[in-house]
Amino acid sequence: MKKIWIRDIKNYEGKEVTLQGWLYNKRSSGKLHFLQLRDGTAEIQAVVFKGNVSEEVFDLADRIPQESSVEITGTVKKHDRSKIGYELDATDVKVISIANDYPITPKEHGTHFLMEHRHLWLRSLKQKAILNVRHRIIKSIRDFFDSHGFTLVDAPIFTPNACEGTTNLFETDYFDTKAYLTQSGQLYMEAAAMAVGKAYCFGPTFRAEKSKTRRHLTEFWMVEPEVAFADIYDDMDLAEEFVEYIVQQVLEHNRADLETLERDISKLENIKRPFPRISYDEAIEILHKKGNDTPWGEDFGGDEETLISEEFDRPVMIHHYPMAVKAFYMKQDGNKAACVDVIAPEGYGEMIGGGQREEDLDKLLAKIKEQGLPEEVFDWYLDLRKYGSVPHAGFGLGIERTVAWICGLPHVRETIPFPRLMDRIRP
Repeated sequence: MKKIWIRDIKNYEGKEVTLQGWLYNKRSSGKLHFLQLRDGTAEIQAVVFKGNVSEEVFDLADRIPQESSVEITGTVKKHDRSKIGYELDATDVKVISIANDYPITPKEHGTHFLMEHRHLWLRSLKQKAILNVRHRIIKSIRDFFDSHGFTLVDAPIFTPNACEGTTNLFETDYFDTKAYLTQSGQLYMEAAAMAVGKAYCFGPTFRAEKSKTRRHLTEFWMVEPEVAFADIYDDMDLAEEFVEYIVQQVLEHNRADLETLERDISKLENIKRPFPRISYDEAIEILHKKGNDTPWGEDFGGDEETLISEEFDRPVMIHHYPMAVKAFYMKQDGNKAACVDVIAPEGYGEMIGGGQREEDLDKLLAKIKEQGLPEEVFDWYLDLRKYGSVPHAGFGLGIERTVAWICGLPHVRETIPFPRLMDRIRP
């Protein structure tokens, strides 16, 4: 028998079908039981009328616990008040597996309790909606780069060196030496761009930051494009087009999920190019006018990013930070770095960081020495400047912060199926 999924139920109007899924909720009214069935693709109401089923089936429908797996047979009928436009007029109900004492009941639960039961919390409608949006964002990312002539190149998880210093790296034994869990695939994408012109990697990255803010995870996913023969302004153009595409794809395909999450969709509908572009100096002026006394030359934290984002109704691109607060590989432009951070609106912080890379061997080598980094682990990276070096640029976008912003979530812990935090490595 062919498996029928609830999302395809419109193809079976007037026909008898058998659906398999989990009992999400139920209510009773005299001779009627209303069973809310979900199968992961959608939800449908199955109406069990006492006159249409045996006494045993009617009694069973009243006793099935929440999240038990069941099989319901019935006729598909139109139902205007249903989200999917149909309901099931049940003629038989069978239990596949009983779920006694399911811990997540319809009542309110605290975040700690829900995180302890994350493997079950994923079943809730809102969490499923988040997973759907995350899936759409990831698909949109791949579609965007694939359609723009990029080649997906996988970067390693074990690395011999840091991309931006070793203070927030997870160190591990690697046979007779030390290795680190990657914090970025960027350096490898620079090598890839010299081979394929336009490259991107997409995978997990790790930061051992001792941070408990709503914006940080110790394990998160990042996409990192790198383009040969590109400068900082090409980089900003690419980032701007990229972000607009992702948001518009979610609006086109996942509006129902956003409504489930009670997201203010009007704020996302406004995410269209051009995005405002301001220099670091202009950003400092905004902060000072708003009463924040961050001195020139310091990097921005979450509070500063939020204050700046309040001035705009879409992502704002802050470019040309002081060189001293940026990584060694950034292209220097006067006393500034040819870099850009894209700050999400509504206080969600930096979603993209990138810029033009230093293509000059001597200048790059001087920066490595200046920052006290071990030159020997960068020998392969320096080779890229020895053999046919060209201007190139790229950026990294964090998936979880992007999901948090688009879904309107208060904390990144809900943006990934099984979050890793300072105090959480299970389930």
